[in-house]
Amino acid sequence: MHRVLLLGAGKIGRAIAKMLGNCGDYDVLVGDVDERALARVAGVPNVTTRKVDVATHEDLLTAMQGRQSVLSACSFAVNPGIARAALAAGLSYFDLTEDVATTRAVAALAKDARAGQIFMPQCGLAPGFISIAGHHLTKGFEKLDEVKLRVGALSQFPTGELKYNLTWSTDGLINEYCNPCEVIHEGRRIEVLALEGLEHFSLDGVNYEAFNTSGGIGSLWETLNGKVRNLDYKTIRYQGHRDLVAFLVNELRLSERRHILKDIMEHAVPVTLQDVVLIFVSVTGWKDGLFTQVTDARKVYHAELFGEPWSGIQITTAAGICTVLDLHAYGKLPGRGFVRQEQVDLEVFVANRFGKHYATSGAP
Repeated sequence: MHRVLLLGAGKIGRAIAKMLGNCGDYDVLVGDVDERALARVAGVPNVTTRKVDVATHEDLLTAMQGRQSVLSACSFAVNPGIARAALAAGLSYFDLTEDVATTRAVAALAKDARAGQIFMPQCGLAPGFISIAGHHLTKGFEKLDEVKLRVGALSQFPTGELKYNLTWSTDGLINEYCNPCEVIHEGRRIEVLALEGLEHFSLDGVNYEAFNTSGGIGSLWETLNGKVRNLDYKTIRYQGHRDLVAFLVNELRLSERRHILKDIMEHAVPVTLQDVVLIFVSVTGWKDGLFTQVTDARKVYHAELFGEPWSGIQITTAAGICTVLDLHAYGKLPGRGFVRQEQVDLEVFVANRFGKHYATSGAP
């Protein structure tokens, strides 16, 4: 059994623990400072728990003893410290961060990785799967023109003016709404403002909007540099959401007081498990001398797994990191150093026992 240390026992951490533990091929040690959170994974097959302070290097090293890989389902702020401990302990490292600075810090550490030790951040949905799908669609083009990546985790039954429910990390959501966004525009790598670039579209008779958000493009920004005219990532929401968020973030300047914005959202915007994840990738360019467009569109709905309800964002995020861990454990990823999401083959990903969740798109 591959011995894993999973740090973080929140909504996504619990989902990861249950996916890995129930498959029977992983010995999972879940670490968290919150004993109540750890109690929620008690009884999962092949899963044990221990109290771990992820902000303490010595505590991390102790928890890593005898483990082969570490998965972080923690806030982006502590991930560089976890990666440093993983480097020292010889563990391969995986995380779910959307934070650009964190990814750069992990990439720098990966230069000193040992043989068989990889560092693979951004292993969720976006960044993560969206880069795998986007890079896959670019294959076969003689010349690329545009790559558009669009993702949204939306309530299936929206209410309120925001038409939104919390489905994952509030810190990560605020980061997306406030931080600069990396794009390639007219062949140049630049940063643009979050919440700008508003566009509208319809899918299956429902009207949506999409706008710039930070982090979702992942390392594809570097991989396609010099190969594409335009590349961007935008978050999908129901129409009207962006204007209200822009009022909070920009006009009330809550981007400068993110702790207040987090408190407001977590006390006024309810969590839901009844969601749908929209994934839309479009690539244009030249094939056989013709200007051509290819598209990949998917929907992943909330579902019941292991006898309990799971949200679509739990399924897609947990499946993303479990799939790349599985590929690493069975020698199907590069064997050392920093690994980009787009180095994973899409067909291999969706054929995986965890990645198969992305291959289904039917309504519940």
